[in-house]
Amino acid sequence: MLHAEEFIKNINENKDPHIRYKKSRPISDIKQMLNSSVELYKENTAFWVKKVKGGDYESITYAKTLTDVNALGTALIARGFKDKRIAVIGENGYEWAISYLAAVCGTGTVVPLDKELNANELMQLVVNAEVSCVLCDAKFGKIFKEMQASGETILKMVVTFGKENVRSGALSFRQLVEEGQEAIRQGNEEFTSAQIDPEKLSILLFTSGTTGVSKGVMLCHRNIADDLMSAPTVLEIRSEDIFFSVLPVHHTYECTCGFLLPLYKGAAIAYCEGLKYITKNLSEIKPTVFLGVPILFENLYRKIWQNVRKQGKESLLRRIIKINRATKKMGLDLGTLFLKDIREVFGGRMRLMICGGAAINPEILDGIRDFGIMALQGYGLTECAPIGALNPDKAAKSASIGRALPNFDMKVVDLNEEEIGEICLKGGNVMLGYYNMPQATAEVLKDGWFHTGDLGYMDSEGYAYITGRKKNVIITKNGKNVYPEELEYYLSNIPYVLESLVYDKESEDGTDTIIAASIRVDEEEVTQCLGEGYTDDMVEELLWNEVDKINETSPYFKKIKRIVLRKEEFEKNTSKKIKRFVEANKQ
Repeated sequence: MLHAEEFIKNINENKDPHIRYKKSRPISDIKQMLNSSVELYKENTAFWVKKVKGGDYESITYAKTLTDVNALGTALIARGFKDKRIAVIGENGYEWAISYLAAVCGTGTVVPLDKELNANELMQLVVNAEVSCVLCDAKFGKIFKEMQASGETILKMVVTFGKENVRSGALSFRQLVEEGQEAIRQGNEEFTSAQIDPEKLSILLFTSGTTGVSKGVMLCHRNIADDLMSAPTVLEIRSEDIFFSVLPVHHTYECTCGFLLPLYKGAAIAYCEGLKYITKNLSEIKPTVFLGVPILFENLYRKIWQNVRKQGKESLLRRIIKINRATKKMGLDLGTLFLKDIREVFGGRMRLMICGGAAINPEILDGIRDFGIMALQGYGLTECAPIGALNPDKAAKSASIGRALPNFDMKVVDLNEEEIGEICLKGGNVMLGYYNMPQATAEVLKDGWFHTGDLGYMDSEGYAYITGRKKNVIITKNGKNVYPEELEYYLSNIPYVLESLVYDKESEDGTDTIIAASIRVDEEEVTQCLGEGYTDDMVEELLWNEVDKINETSPYFKKIKRIVLRKEEFEKNTSKKIKRFVEANKQ
């Protein structure tokens, strides 16, 4: 606890005015965090779950959560999985959460796997990570039992959530929990008294890169604990909060910020039933905190304005927002009266929405704030467990990814003539390294600094801004740098553009670099503008009218000179990011 106590002491003595919430308690590891949270918040709801699809949300307390974690962990150790690699895969849910905590809080190393991967990809990761046990949704039972039978893995046990899976031959999650409960009754303390080494590899996460190369990121308890203690000092997280869980929990963003952080602060987690049920579930559970990625925020925001336009109330709403901006400065929020219907779309009690995972149009964050909900950006990478920067809730800059958290550092190195360089991060949240990849580790970890590969700059107040990814920069024939993400951001502001990919092509005579954009349009917006029965030529003309406006303010080398109208969805990785270097995405 010495490190944790010193960590908190430094926060409490920090004079930075953005560090407003000095209520973090020292935690040495995830196990100690969970145990202390149960002592503090025993009867609080830890999870809101639906035991039946379409049924009512039911409460599971912190006390019940710890009982189940201890039972499952005890059973895993009793079955020989102490210090082994234990994989967890499936939909977001209570069983996933308990499996993760049981694996990491005294049994062995947890290996969260991506549920979108196919059987061959999963096999490769199970072999590479030397996984001995898998806890999974029932639909994966057969896949992993076949892996076990193949003799090509060291897989010894497959456990499925729900009832015993007789057909696949896998054990059931509930059966294992009952085994553990019985062992604890008989005095088994192997799991409950297990000591945690906070600096030892305990979490092995495989990234889903847009280049297709998956790296194993090695994290320890201290990486997570430092993030948990630091993040809620610039954002207010309350024990009565309900976090709405919709992003895949095997990613560190959702895992640390939408699962472990609420457990640290005594808040609750409510699981969404799926993307098509977001609006329904928001109205049912009425959450207060929502972690999302740009596409989720953009879709919700776009649909609100589309519905307002259909009702012929767009000009009225814009007037209300303009007046409310002025009255809020005098302490009077008219939104509670005039924006109630819009706030109900988010459940009616939403107070904080955090966007991460990729760049978002700052106008959308500003727009959500106009509805009376604090919306801001954060920045993270799996290699930083994941929080690299965060906007303070009382001083958020919508265009910025935020500032370094207390006890962490951020700098920009190798500046070019535009004062843009590579963003580097330092602190206890930085990974141990890449699994079995010493060369790749050495390339990104230098003198304690993690080189993110993201390009950007920092302002005088320490807020960082990303301009693009180092490996994505287009270098033209005349040596100029073009950041495709910047042009994609401008394109995203066009109401008819659903998503885009900017890339370079060589001119026909080979003397120049042509900047091209493959664009998928929002058919509803296009129909509203052009009417039914529009042609591709009409859509292209509509797009060129908007692209020409972007080109007018861009230097020659940045001008978009070719548009490709794309009908199919882009090929993406499992994080739903467009694969930038796949040729099929450029057609």
